[in-house]
Amino acid sequence: MPKIAIILAEGFEELEATAIIDVLRRAGIEVVSAGLTEGPVSSARKVKLIPDTVIDSLNSDDFDMLVLPGGIPGSDNLNADKRVGDLIRDFDNKGKLNGAICAAPYVLANAGVLEGKHATSYPTFKDRLGNVEYEEKTVVTDGNVMTSRGPGTAICFGLAIVERFLGPEKAREIKDAMLVNQDC
Repeated sequence: MPKIAIILAEGFEELEATAIIDVLRRAGIEVVSAGLTEGPVSSARKVKLIPDTVIDSLNSDDFDMLVLPGGIPGSDNLNADKRVGDLIRDFDNKGKLNGAICAAPYVLANAGVLEGKHATSYPTFKDRLGNVEYEEKTVVTDGNVMTSRGPGTAICFGLAIVERFLGPEKAREIKDAMLVNQDC
């Protein structure tokens, strides 16, 4: 079964983090949330989540994908942490998936893994992605990078990850069980 790490930084977008975790766990994918420090992490709107672990305990060899939820200042906090950039590059160098939603694709860009790829983000972060082919789509996948646009696309992003690892039938099963009516 796939195993995915999701990093939570102070000021993360709570809908993105919880929707993605929820969809992946419904599909039976193991998700490990990691904070930048020990203890609860507050979201952009002061919702506190207790991560399963801390980033220092993550080893890319143990995971199939790394996911970064957006939000401000969450994405800025991810971007400012050298360990996050190192982990992104480690996943990329091993051909593993990196995913980001909302503002967080700029963190992937700053880590050097978006160069020349197709990507999307929250609209106001479009110009912070560097040399990419920007697409205004719900989810954009290019090789080992998956990006999405924001809170309203988080369920679809989670379903796209499920489809990538477990196939379209499993993604459709989860979508139907959740009564997701939007076209993902």
